[in-house]
Amino acid sequence: MYDLLRLAHVIGATVLLGTAAGIAFFMVMSHRSKDPKLVAHVAGIVVVADTVFTATAAVLQPVSGAALAHLAG
Repeated sequence: MYDLLRLAHVIGATVLLGTAAGIAFFMVMSHRSKDPKLVAHVAGIVVVADTVFTATAAVLQPVSGAALAHLAG
């Protein structure tokens, strides 16, 4: 059980870091285009990605961390 929780915790951290880096990159690139329609479109996609990936991982992190701490004693 400990190894499974640790894997979930590491995957959650990876998703948080990867999604944040990807979202930041695409937002910067859209802003550099100076095209308001493109920026609005990318921002809409970012909201979906944040909801699906970042929010899920952000909930998973403290839950899996607390469970790991409990199991580790």
